[in-house]
Amino acid sequence: MLSDITIGQYYKGNSVVHKMDGRAKIIFTVLFVVMIFLCKNFLALSLVGLVVLLSMLLCGVPFKVFFKSLKPIVPVIIFTAVLNIFYISGGSWEIPLFLGLKITEKGVSTAIFMAIRIIFLIIASSILTYTTVPTVLTDAIEKLLSPLKIFKIPVHTLAMMMTLALRFIPTLIEEIEKITNAQKARGADFESGKLMDRVKAVVPILIPLFVSSFRRAYELSFAMSCRCYTGGEGRTRMKQMKLHLRDGAGLIFFGLGITGVVLLNHYFGAVI
Repeated sequence: MLSDITIGQYYKGNSVVHKMDGRAKIIFTVLFVVMIFLCKNFLALSLVGLVVLLSMLLCGVPFKVFFKSLKPIVPVIIFTAVLNIFYISGGSWEIPLFLGLKITEKGVSTAIFMAIRIIFLIIASSILTYTTVPTVLTDAIEKLLSPLKIFKIPVHTLAMMMTLALRFIPTLIEEIEKITNAQKARGADFESGKLMDRVKAVVPILIPLFVSSFRRAYELSFAMSCRCYTGGEGRTRMKQMKLHLRDGAGLIFFGLGITGVVLLNHYFGAVI
């Protein structure tokens, strides 16, 4: 399961989305999230699904990679769907169950709606990380947050922290798998016993993980110091970010998508 978590990984490619400006891709992701949350009915959600499909095709990342990134959130989707099914009432029909619980038309439609919405959100964030190099992502975040420098906020430090945190997720997952396999080879059991026994069994994983994380952080800090890294002030960049025609086309594309969602909400009403 841990190997299926692909957050923070970069998928090398030469697609149109890969070539887009990092700032534009972050803005597109925000617009995409806004578009998803504006959806109030299944027709609007279908339009968002079409945008998702076109984005997946344009980014050049295989569909199986996206499906792999969705595996870890399946329990979250199921849990959310179950809550919506049993605790939302309304609609033209209902099925009474035990302990006062019941399944209603409104609950089922809301559960399906929310599940699809979560899937689209994960795919949107995955497209950003799959098609953007971590260094480009850092520079893009710094540029977008640069107005905050007026308030003496260390924008470069914040951007670096966010990017490093995202970048080290795959590394930490790989480290957890190594420690878990080492503990299993020594006879540790993480899958049987009572709940408290399982919690206690996790401790031999957490302690080496913290030690390894601090060691990696120190090594990274030492490596950056050796390269005379001093932060964002006066720093030059080999590759300058420039907006191109494709970035403008992407903005128009998402603008039309949001407009379509708003119109569909207006003419066909709301489901949730």
